[in-house]
Parts: sequence; structure tokens; C-alpha cells
Amino acid sequence: MLWVSAIRPSRASEITTARHNRPTARLREAGLRAIADLGFVGLSDDDDDQVIITGRKAARGRPLTQAQKQVNRLISAERAPVEHGFAALKAWRILTKVCMDAIHVTKLLRALMVLATTERTR
Repeated sequence: MLWVSAIRPSRASEITTARHNRPTARLREAGLRAIADLGFVGLSDDDDDQVIITGRKAARGRPLTQAQKQVNRLISAERAPVEHGFAALKAWRILTKVCMDAIHVTKLLRALMVLATTERTR
């Protein structure tokens, strides 16, 4: 985890919050790439150096090809373990009561993700 963003109003969409926090710049500085869901299509600010990898959306009247569908399935398969970890955190409802510095929240989230992974592999 690179950072924990500041609290934003819940009415702000994920893509708006991501544009505000500029994760592409943070990922590029760290030399990392990220895989995201279809809600983040168009977030990457440089077409030559894609930092955020997303699937393809079907346009109206233009369905996806079999190759594009396969790419979407591969991306979903890579994202699944992370999504399961976040689902476990949400089920524990521990993050609703966190009132501490962002540095400590990052450490807490890392520890909780390890616990979620350990619990799932048992």
C-alpha cells in the first residue's frame, strides 16, 4: 500500500476521488503498475506509459471480441484475491471505527490484509 487518501464525501465517485488523489503519478514515482476494474477506464494520464491496467468496455452496438473478453477475464482473475481481502475487511467492519493518523492506518490495513489472507488459506 502506497498511501491512504484523505477522507472524501461519500457522494464522490471512485474515479473522481482517484483523479483528485492522482494515483497514476504516485504509482509512476514508485515504479509500480495497478490493475483496476472497469470503473477506472480512462484514468491513466499517459497512453504510452499505462500505469493503471483496466479491461475493455463494450460500446453501444459494438460488442467485445473474444480476445477482449478473454483479457477482461484474465484481469478479473488477477483482481479476485485483492477483492476477497477487501470483502473480509468490510465484513469485519473494523474500518468504520478507525480514528488515527494515516501512517498508522496503513500499518493496520497491512496487518489486517495478512490476517484476511491467512484466514482464507486455512
